[in-house]
Amino acid sequence: QAQLVESGGGVVQPGGSLRLSCVASGFNFDYYAIAWFRQAPGKEREGVSCISSLDDKTYYRDSVKGRFTISRDNAKKTVYLQMDTLRPGDTAVYYCAAIHLYSDYCTPHGEFDYWGQGTQVTVSS
Repeated sequence: QAQLVESGGGVVQPGGSLRLSCVASGFNFDYYAIAWFRQAPGKEREGVSCISSLDDKTYYRDSVKGRFTISRDNAKKTVYLQMDTLRPGDTAVYYCAAIHLYSDYCTPHGEFDYWGQGTQVTVSS
């Protein structure tokens, strides 16, 4: 059974850092692009970042460019989202998702095959 499990969320002050992890199981991770999404209360879900299955090409939404870094470790079937210089506007539940796409292209748009349960990130003083 395919599964994605996120961890690493928490409460942090503005300007602080967190590293989210997304561990996959039950599917051939190497052939999937992985994306991070987030949803704040009362707002629509938005794509934050994505990493391709081939050549680790990345995508970031404008508001996180230069602050967030996505990476993957295929041996550990894990994708990371390093979040630095966090802002209150980054507060949301963060989800990782996988899409079967063996390519050097990645976008948070499209029909993702698997989703995690989410991890809460709260940025507050």
